[in-house]
Amino acid sequence: MPLTLVVIVVAVVAWLWVRNQPAGQRNAAILKLALVAGTGIVVVLAVTGRLHFVFAGLAFLYPLLRRLLPSLLRGGLGGMAGGAKAKSGNQSHVSSDILEMTLDHDSGNMSGKILKGPMEGRELADLSESEFLELLRYCRAQDEDSARLLESYLDRRFGDSWRADDKASDDGGEAGESGAGSAGGPLTENEALDILGLEPGASRDEIIKAHRRMMQKLHPDHGGSNYLAARINEAKACLLS
Repeated sequence: MPLTLVVIVVAVVAWLWVRNQPAGQRNAAILKLALVAGTGIVVVLAVTGRLHFVFAGLAFLYPLLRRLLPSLLRGGLGGMAGGAKAKSGNQSHVSSDILEMTLDHDSGNMSGKILKGPMEGRELADLSESEFLELLRYCRAQDEDSARLLESYLDRRFGDSWRADDKASDDGGEAGESGAGSAGGPLTENEALDILGLEPGASRDEIIKAHRRMMQKLHPDHGGSNYLAARINEAKACLLS
């Protein structure tokens, strides 16, 4: 009975952990849990002298694993990188005065680079938690669009956990996306194309399809943000006007 209770508690904790991950990182989180659980099962079977069951099961599942495992590893490990190295493929770019963000359409990973300021030239994936908060304070002081863009990145990568350490949001100050429904200034045609990941001369149908695809990945209900959704909508309106 105690062992059953432990298994139930661990399963509930694991489910809550996966649920709290950003939408774009849940597949990677599930893969991590599967690897940890598999390792634990192998250890238990080895200690109890039943390891032969593992080899029998692998022999039975080998044909299926041979086909599915490579694709699972490519998708999962890409998500574990936290956006540091996105898969090759169509990409969208959203820039502000301080930041440049890239979303890979295939993996759903978001990466970013700092264009100016004390951390100019650094990749967001290389920053520590304290550096993220320092950069956020700098963005809020210098450029509102950059602050919203960075908040969108943090939400997608860390969920809401980073907000617990964001003192500005506790003070009801500049944090959050209260005004995110109206993003920055008017977009140029090139900026709109970059956001939707399109080439010059894209047709109306291509623009609509790209907008729909981006909203499926970056809508607030799917782990995105109001700010990014507003920029995507502006890009569509700009190109169709």
